[in-house]
Amino acid sequence: MARFELKLPKMGESVAEATITSWLKEVGDTIELDEAIVEIATDKVDSEVPSEVEGTLIEILFQKDDVVAVGATIAVIETEGGEVAVAAPVKAEVKIIDNSTISEVTKTIEKAAEVIATPISKTSDSGKFYSPLVRNIAQTEGVSMQELETIVGAGKDGRVTKEDILTYIKNRSTLTQSAPVVAAVKVEAPKQVEKATPKAAPVSVNGGDEIVEMSRMGKLVAKHMVNSTQTSAHVQSFIEIDVTNIVKWRAKVKDAFLKREGEKLTFTPILMHAVASTIKKYPMINIAIDGDNIIKKKNINLGMAAALPDGNLIVPVIKNADQLNLVGMTKAVNDLAVRARNNALKPDDIQGGTYTVTNVGSFGSVMGTPIINQPQVAILALGAIRKMPAVIETPDGDFIGIRQKMFVSHSYDHRVVNGALGGMFIKSLKETLEAWDVNQDF
Repeated sequence: MARFELKLPKMGESVAEATITSWLKEVGDTIELDEAIVEIATDKVDSEVPSEVEGTLIEILFQKDDVVAVGATIAVIETEGGEVAVAAPVKAEVKIIDNSTISEVTKTIEKAAEVIATPISKTSDSGKFYSPLVRNIAQTEGVSMQELETIVGAGKDGRVTKEDILTYIKNRSTLTQSAPVVAAVKVEAPKQVEKATPKAAPVSVNGGDEIVEMSRMGKLVAKHMVNSTQTSAHVQSFIEIDVTNIVKWRAKVKDAFLKREGEKLTFTPILMHAVASTIKKYPMINIAIDGDNIIKKKNINLGMAAALPDGNLIVPVIKNADQLNLVGMTKAVNDLAVRARNNALKPDDIQGGTYTVTNVGSFGSVMGTPIINQPQVAILALGAIRKMPAVIETPDGDFIGIRQKMFVSHSYDHRVVNGALGGMFIKSLKETLEAWDVNQDF
């Protein structure tokens, strides 16, 4: 018999860790090839980890709610094959860069050794739980248990996440950069860090109120939205679009489209196809900001906000959307929407978006002011299509008629997208949609 180490697999671009949400097998259970063993959740999507071998589960290395780094061994399976080598432990390398005297450096090293020698326990005296990943980072960076206690966690039940502790370490280094050696091993948390995170005023609760904890996804969305409003200078432009020709064309071809392609033709892929072509005309909408640099994205990857069964929204991404014709766009939109409703999205399905479209009209809203999906710089909200009285110009004069119209709201980051670009983008989109040929094929 031999031992096989089941590791947390890579789950997509920029996904470095995941939370164990549920073990589907217990120690002693027989495991089949490709059988799901554990359920995990990232800040993007939930998924299962299947077994790569057949055998018996003999050891579980992480418990429910633990945060695990990608590549870490999460369980051990006993098999009949050859033994799998255990990964060598990571060696820490300490570098000291300073112009101080040898005696000062010696004192600093001694203090650092004291910090590193002090282990970080799994649970603090106040009852807070710290995952192995967080404890490892704290130990490496010289963060004491006292400092950990001051960090406001964004995880479940206020748990400190990897992002929380890395942000704390970054802020601590910035605030103490005038004393480089001491800052690297400082044990006491600077008071300024506490001031940098203002606490909301307490909410009064009476006997008739019900307290409901936010879901894990809800907490992540809330944090993401607050971060976006604090990062980007949001500004909006609005425009009204006459989509009468599109409504008539869809009504005429939708049955034939379903029969030939096996897909329902909704308004969403039609509008997404037009958005992709408009982005090609205005590539400076398809960018991201990295410090003082602008990154011009080569690919046009359209994010499509979709509703999950629990009411939260997720943004699956249509890769290279500008290369798809209307049929291809329809298949991509329908596939992602169905898998979102069934909680069947994969991590890669929600990575790499460069521009986002959200259909607020599906909830009956006439228009909305959406929050930018970081690190993108713009997002488009599609309002409900409504029959409206309108002035129609003809060679014989103007008259009032019934037209199908919708509002489009464009939110963009005013740091890099000015009003002219933001407005011209949706003006061009309007011209494309209003020029729709009702006699064209699909």
